[in-house]
Amino acid sequence: MEDVLKVYREEKGSLITVLQKTQEIYGFLPTEALHYIAASLGVKPAKVWGVATFYTQFRLTPIGKYLILLCQGTACHVNGAKQIETALCQELNIKVGDTTEDGLFTLENAACLGCCSLAPVMMINGQAYGPLTPDKAVQIIRDIYKKDKFAVGEGE
Repeated sequence: MEDVLKVYREEKGSLITVLQKTQEIYGFLPTEALHYIAASLGVKPAKVWGVATFYTQFRLTPIGKYLILLCQGTACHVNGAKQIETALCQELNIKVGDTTEDGLFTLENAACLGCCSLAPVMMINGQAYGPLTPDKAVQIIRDIYKKDKFAVGEGE
């Protein structure tokens, strides 16, 4: 993180960039990092915290190994995204915005994923899946879970 701050410390208006780079390093924005950024940039911690909590791109808690982004755009919404959300929440036993107890899956809604021709669609770690039904979405999660557990069992 110090390398990031060396580059941007003297640059006015660099707070968002510093937060983005910090999140790339840690996968989220730890509280300690926010305080360190404030001190390093010479701004109040409240300003750093305000920016970090205002923009939805920033996460203040760790995410799972698999980040599920469920599209809620118009095409996905009218084609059943809400039912898919309900099925995923039930399967994973979490609410939107939460991470499973085992740390494998985080479920978040996205305003639009830009894959309208696949509506309804979700992305998992950047891979698009669609068109979905609730059953298809749950099966994708189960397949990933099985593959992940198999890989761990094999010592990978």
